[in-house]
Amino acid sequence: MARKHSSRQARKASPPAPRSRRWPMHWPIMAVMAALLVALAVFWLNRSAPPRPMHPASPSEVQAAVGQSPDAPERLAVKIVSIRPHDPNAFTQGLFLHGGSLFESTGLYGESSLREVNPETGEVKRRVSVPQQYFAEGLALADGRLVQLTWQNQKALVYGLADFKTAGELPYQGEGWGLCSDGGRRLVMTDGSDRLTFRDPKTFAVLGEVRVTLAGQPMDRLNELECVDGTIYANVWQTDDILRIDPASGKVTAVVDASGLLTPAERQTTDVLNGIAWDPGKKTFLITGKLWPKMFEVTFVPRP
Repeated sequence: MARKHSSRQARKASPPAPRSRRWPMHWPIMAVMAALLVALAVFWLNRSAPPRPMHPASPSEVQAAVGQSPDAPERLAVKIVSIRPHDPNAFTQGLFLHGGSLFESTGLYGESSLREVNPETGEVKRRVSVPQQYFAEGLALADGRLVQLTWQNQKALVYGLADFKTAGELPYQGEGWGLCSDGGRRLVMTDGSDRLTFRDPKTFAVLGEVRVTLAGQPMDRLNELECVDGTIYANVWQTDDILRIDPASGKVTAVVDASGLLTPAERQTTDVLNGIAWDPGKKTFLITGKLWPKMFEVTFVPRP
């Protein structure tokens, strides 16, 4: 905006003239030029900025779009059997049951850990901290050892099951997200894409891979995994969906809607759903999330 100027009128004989204020004659031109400069700057910023990627559709959205087509997967929901305590400071990245204990990998730089947890009470029975340069991810039991992925360090950390002592490292390429053991014969790993990678449980060598699709569309952001009787269940990052996947074809055979487990107030201080553990004795699942105060024992049932 142009600056206001005051001008004092020349005195007349009688009476003295009042003061007056007026805008300079050139101020409209200056205002138009300023507006043009702002518009030009906005234009060039938008022109040079990278395009914003569209948020990918969630599995539930894709499922709704395909409706009752032959390719449509089964629609499932969670039925709560019980609710257990869960450490609200645990940024859950990996979860599985073994020998009556729950083994959990938690993430974040400087806060990552490996834990043995009482699945009924949520009590942490054993815990070791992960070196602060690592962001821990998925966890599985392989060849009698605990294998814990790291997010971007391209290595898995290996521990003894009985004592949690460090027992080596296993290198891999790319990011590490989810991990599960497929009956002990192979490991299944995700890297945040639509790919499941099959690995040797001893050497971690790649044995093969498959792309995951839902009604022909790729399903990326695959996160924490649970292998159950030849089938794979996967969390999908930033959604409340759990996918049931046929590892032979990569096809999604069911989408589980796990929304609404926490209250709106609880959701204010928590992160996303992440963590699936199968209880073969009870034929139920334990599911939780990052920084969730609760763990839910559930079954998956047809949606109404």
